[in-house]
Amino acid sequence: MIRPRRILAIALLFLLPAISHAAPAPYYLWMSLFDGSRVCSQTPLGEGWKLMGGPYKDARCRKPA
Repeated sequence: MIRPRRILAIALLFLLPAISHAAPAPYYLWMSLFDGSRVCSQTPLGEGWKLMGGPYKDARCRKPA
């Protein structure tokens, strides 16, 4: 007879790879409100920056996601 704990352990071994599949965070194009310079970043840069575009796949903000 198979115990419930053993069934749970076996199920987790098969399900964890599917659950743990992660993708990289997208990049966004930000423009400085101070001097108009542009930066590509995955995270917001603060109050002095305006979101200009995105999401993008690459760190140069050239390949749309």
